[in-house]
Amino acid sequence: METRRTAPDPEWVQMYRQGIPTSKIAAAAGVAATTVRYHLQIAARAEPGIREEHRAALPAVAPQPNEVGLRNLADLVAFHQVHGRLPSSHGKSARERALESWLANRRRQAAEGTLSPAYREGLAVIPGWDKTSRSKADDEARWQQRLDELRRIRAAGGDWPRHQKTDDLDERMLGVWLHGQRIEYRAGRLDPAREKKLNEILPGWREGRGHRGGRRASR
Repeated sequence: METRRTAPDPEWVQMYRQGIPTSKIAAAAGVAATTVRYHLQIAARAEPGIREEHRAALPAVAPQPNEVGLRNLADLVAFHQVHGRLPSSHGKSARERALESWLANRRRQAAEGTLSPAYREGLAVIPGWDKTSRSKADDEARWQQRLDELRRIRAAGGDWPRHQKTDDLDERMLGVWLHGQRIEYRAGRLDPAREKKLNEILPGWREGRGHRGGRRASR
């Protein structure tokens, strides 16, 4: 059971400033990553500069994604959700070919061990993106993890995560996942069991911020 802490926890904020990933802070403290993210969201509202400090302190071997890269990531995930496949170098549209080229570079970085954690986390929603196989159980566990993370954020008073127009990488990665669920639903491909969980645990998930059930984090 997690110990209740006053948010934001100064030790976690300092670790974050030093470039330590949210996942490692959570592991060291023995708490869920979503708990640390919630504390950091509160800290960032008071001091927006801590996000930049964190990025600047990260090792140079794994450069942080820029706006264009994050847009490519979101478009790639959306492409996979809509078409049920990854983009091809022989695609009919220039955009599809550009996404295939971008993905090839990410695969190369993954093989070299220099892929940004943000890209790795975002691409993980696509089975086999790096040519490696993952079991159905792994995919289901990752899906359930995303659901639990968003449930915690909503229960704490947080708004629906955005997949665009945000500098918060954690929010964007979760927003990409939620955006994918919405695409699957609209295309009639969302698994009924998953749709039931989303409806029960996250009412209003299909409409998001435009829905009257949406709410921003309490101050």
